[in-house]
Amino acid sequence: MPPMPLLHNFCLPQMENFFIIDNSTKDPEGRFAAEVAAFLRAQGKACTLAGETSGAAVPEAADCALVLGGDGTVLQAAHAVMNRNLPLLGINLGTLGYLAQIEKKDWQSALRKVLAGAYSVEERMLLEGSVPDGGREYALNDVVFARKGALQILNLDVFVNGQFLNSFNADGIIVSTPTGSTAYNLSAGGPIVEPGAKMIVITPICPHTLSSRSVVLSSDDVVQIRIGSTSTAKVLEAEVHFDGRRSAILKTGDKVTIHRSEKTVRLVLLEQRSFLETLHRKMANIT
Repeated sequence: MPPMPLLHNFCLPQMENFFIIDNSTKDPEGRFAAEVAAFLRAQGKACTLAGETSGAAVPEAADCALVLGGDGTVLQAAHAVMNRNLPLLGINLGTLGYLAQIEKKDWQSALRKVLAGAYSVEERMLLEGSVPDGGREYALNDVVFARKGALQILNLDVFVNGQFLNSFNADGIIVSTPTGSTAYNLSAGGPIVEPGAKMIVITPICPHTLSSRSVVLSSDDVVQIRIGSTSTAKVLEAEVHFDGRRSAILKTGDKVTIHRSEKTVRLVLLEQRSFLETLHRKMANIT
């Protein structure tokens, strides 16, 4: 049996100051957030709730972002703390997830482990995309190209490192990180990738062919997606979404360039096999 991959442990400092990001839909009155904050303060730790800061700014003294919600909340939090490179620790308030690894019933014992230093930090790669208007966006999960407006087939030309790969006639296309391989990519029939891996996955959405498959690339590759032309003179419109939160409108001829970002997202892990255990539970629920 090959050895388990090592998690990245950076001589982790003692966590003293927590920034709590709460999902107001799943904790509408903030009672659970208040309970977590009270627990941490009773342990002599400082903590700030996102709603207590001006514009939800991340406090300078924060050592960790504690996220109360599901995977979607962790994704939002990742973008909020990206420039600070704070480690994220998710307490799951929804269904079984991959990013929010702590179940609500276990939250106190899990936090005690963290406060005792019994944890590791894993870096997850981000995708960085350049859109036609000059903007730059980031994605922890995926960059999704989808049709806009009326139902229509998109013609999407894919280039890798400047070399033409293929044209996909499809409802859209997903460019995914390993972290995002268990999200929309999985639903579209793409492969499951161990989240600590370094690679890029391209998966067409409902391709209009019987032979189209996902393509797995090195994380060093540069992917370019171009909105291709159709058999008619009609100009196609599409949308590109970064983790479902940022979008841009594209037209025929527009290109988006995507590559691995120098930035990363850091996740606090309590179990080396947490992803495999979660995957097993997910697959058991499916079957």
